[in-house]
Amino acid sequence: MTLSIKIADALPPTPSPMWDLCKQMGITDAVCSVPEGPDQPPPWDFDHLFRLNQRFADAGLRWSVIESAPAAIQEPIKLGLPERDRHIDQFNQLLENMGRLGIEVICHNWMAGLSWMRTSFALRGRGGALVTGYDHSALANAPLTRWGEISESQLWENMHYFLEAVVPVAEQNGVRLAVHPDDPPISPIRGIARILTSPEAMKRVIDLVPSPNNGVTLCQGTVSSMGVDIPSAIKLLGSTGRVFFVHFRDVRGGPERFTETFQDDGQTDMAAAIRAYEEVGFDGYLRVDHVPTMASEDNDSPGYETLGRLFAVGYVRGLIDATNHGALT
Repeated sequence: MTLSIKIADALPPTPSPMWDLCKQMGITDAVCSVPEGPDQPPPWDFDHLFRLNQRFADAGLRWSVIESAPAAIQEPIKLGLPERDRHIDQFNQLLENMGRLGIEVICHNWMAGLSWMRTSFALRGRGGALVTGYDHSALANAPLTRWGEISESQLWENMHYFLEAVVPVAEQNGVRLAVHPDDPPISPIRGIARILTSPEAMKRVIDLVPSPNNGVTLCQGTVSSMGVDIPSAIKLLGSTGRVFFVHFRDVRGGPERFTETFQDDGQTDMAAAIRAYEEVGFDGYLRVDHVPTMASEDNDSPGYETLGRLFAVGYVRGLIDATNHGALT
């Protein structure tokens, strides 16, 4: 079997040198968020999405994944606020317009109140490269957020409500929902529970509202920090056919304390991970995600500087090519 992974990369919504670098590396698919803010149109607006989509198309790129779901829409839904039904309607409008434009996947998450978190953004990795990290003890004295305490049962209830409302619309419009695990995968943080902290919890999302359009983002770095064997997690979740999006990255450590690494320098057997994707027949989108900041770079965008991404894309391309030629059996 030939492993057919669509290698994508996270790109800004306006042309940049990274657009050209991606095309030079043979990347054809873009991962992009929808710009939000008071000076922007609503993120579900067709004309807004059309202009962004056409900008990529004119540059010879295909916008295939929205990451992440617009916070202005989804945050009130995750928190179960009184206005959530209005925001679910907006989310469904976004799905309908994604379908019209052929944008296939939306990566969303269920980290209510607090998004993905790091406590350090300039730790020293291999050769002095700068990496991000998380140390739960650094937040030991942190106060509750303005949302107070939120339980796991509340979050599961809110997610079920959301999925029941949006999955049928995703089906009708050919859009796949890919929920991201909680990063870091530890609960609670500042009084807010986290529920997607294991592969079994991610599979529960798949089973909550069964549909070929309801699935997950397998963020290898997050799952690795759960203390889980990545190839086993790929087989568990990939066997369902509901892994739509992959973040190919790694860490060293566990849920309470970890540091990110180069893709070839973490605690995961990455060659075994690629073989596992082959075994389950994965043919979705993969991007290299967080990378170290390397020499000569300024670390203005920790995890998203250029040189580490060039290295990581070459590394994963090599693993895929070796697998397809029988060198990683």
